[in-house]
Amino acid sequence: MKTSDLLVKALENEGVEYIFGIPGEENLDFLDSLKHSSIRLIITRHEQGAGFMAANYGRLTGKPGVCLSTLGPGATNLVTPAAYAQLGGMPMLIITGQKPIKESKQALFQIVDVVNMLRPITKFTKQVVHGSTIAATVREAFRIAVEERPGAVHIELPEDIAAEEAHQRIYTVETIRRPDADNRTIQHALKMIEEASMPLLLIGAGANRKRASAALTKFVEHTGIPFFNTQLGKGVIDERHDSYLGTAALSESDFLHCAIERADLIINVGHDEVEKPPFFMKDGGAQVIHINFHAAEIDPVYFPQLDVVGDIATSINRLRTGLTVQPHWDFSYYYRVKQEVNERLSKYSDDERFPILPQSAVRIIREAMGEEDILALDNGVYKIWFARNYPSYYYNSLLLDNALATMGAGLSTAMMAKMLNPDHKVMAVCGDGGFMMNSQEMETAVRLGLDLVVLIFNDNAYGMIKWKQEGMGFEDYGLNFNNPDFVKYADSYGAIGHRPTSHAEFVKTLDYALNAKGVHLIDLAVDYSLNYSILSEGLKQKICIL
Repeated sequence: MKTSDLLVKALENEGVEYIFGIPGEENLDFLDSLKHSSIRLIITRHEQGAGFMAANYGRLTGKPGVCLSTLGPGATNLVTPAAYAQLGGMPMLIITGQKPIKESKQALFQIVDVVNMLRPITKFTKQVVHGSTIAATVREAFRIAVEERPGAVHIELPEDIAAEEAHQRIYTVETIRRPDADNRTIQHALKMIEEASMPLLLIGAGANRKRASAALTKFVEHTGIPFFNTQLGKGVIDERHDSYLGTAALSESDFLHCAIERADLIINVGHDEVEKPPFFMKDGGAQVIHINFHAAEIDPVYFPQLDVVGDIATSINRLRTGLTVQPHWDFSYYYRVKQEVNERLSKYSDDERFPILPQSAVRIIREAMGEEDILALDNGVYKIWFARNYPSYYYNSLLLDNALATMGAGLSTAMMAKMLNPDHKVMAVCGDGGFMMNSQEMETAVRLGLDLVVLIFNDNAYGMIKWKQEGMGFEDYGLNFNNPDFVKYADSYGAIGHRPTSHAEFVKTLDYALNAKGVHLIDLAVDYSLNYSILSEGLKQKICIL
């Protein structure tokens, strides 16, 4: 049995369903082994697209997604997806090829030290030097990828090692049971919560799991403690809940932060240090309970008084069953803040000007999407408007990246979400800048027969940086560009392009595209002219209500 055959069997043993990527000549033994496998090979048009799809497979299933590239430029193209998965806590396995290592084949042509290149942005990276080690290497890579905190791992398979004979051995896949917090810690947390006057619950990225969602919903129902979330914590609890205050969507103080600043205890569940801080701790300020799979990383602005380390759902369930609702808890101020936040968020949401305001577009999209339908955002200034104005009703129904925050991942994210959720409507929302970074994956989406909507917010510029440029007092310079005819561009791939020319036409076009077969692209002209006055000047004038 060839080493490449054994690699495929090891991947099958781990339950791998798909491998995304672009093979090269150094992968041909592996490719030949894969053609007899139950694993489906999905060829993409760029290695970034493959990596983003694999990372989001991991994000949505909890199992490592797998992507493949050749050596050199193929491997370097996976650097961004590796960082995306690593910072985003998404389990992913990268497999790359390499020239023969036992003898020189083409001197240094295309050779890059991929293992050391990926070392700073993966949890594990290893070159296979003998076929007998492949099964153990795969098992170890999968174990490390899913352990908290999940992330990217890498295996390099040289061309000559892939072809050599190896002894068959497959290791049993063991289910990892996460440890529970000890009883003394739980009792300490209960005491802190019951003694607080104005406790507040924060939900972060680490809580965006099914079991955690159910546990946290029950916790809020039992205690009545109001909650807010980070961008990556959206949807963990249905945001239509009466106790939901809003999303901490900006790095600087938003109106929601008035409630955060008044709390005397913050129960911080699933906090991930890669997210922009939703609050800043200070000496003598609110106490913080950190509840996560791992202990807090201490920082000058984050130094919680108690770590509750263990499985999040189990910790929350134990707190719920042990907690006595206290008559001295006072949440009235929080709900006054919530009313003000809601009033400010609703401003301009019914505006019918065209090009369309992002607030208005977000409202239309929310009304068009079902409770468990999935929205995948690329990265741009519109992400702030969705985080603030788009209520999520279900965990992982709003997929965004606030870790690496890379442009170009939105389309691949939506494609993966649709493959895993074929009965749900799925839409990618991209800026014109981000879309063009990996727009070639439109061909992949069409080839896979996906029913998918791609919405482009078109302002012919890098809108996020223009907003920052204005906020820093600089002149408008260097951030405008021209776009292709997106309708013709979509048609050339076999997709269906649309370009609404009014607010009302957009409403009709979106409804049609979401309910039609095939890949639909909507080129939507957007008006970002109010971004600075609302997101910058308006927040500077914030005065917290009494």
